[in-house]
Amino acid sequence: MLTILYFARLREVFACQSEILDAQPATVRDLIAQLVARGGAWQAELGGARVFRVAINQEMAQLDDLIPVGAEVAIFPPVTGG
Repeated sequence: MLTILYFARLREVFACQSEILDAQPATVRDLIAQLVARGGAWQAELGGARVFRVAINQEMAQLDDLIPVGAEVAIFPPVTGG
């Protein structure tokens, strides 16, 4: 089981702040591919040129990082400030 959290623009576009997946993707890349396969806004936001970040258990992650069983994965747009 995997908990996914969505933040900022992604939360609004997906109309979802979190979800639990029964499937356990091996890597962040596998998870993103699974979400992109949903099509529509998922494909537009995660499968195109849009930039987003991923954290696993509150640690920044890369696409090839392994996702531990029972992890919390956060997906969010980059944050800017000044």
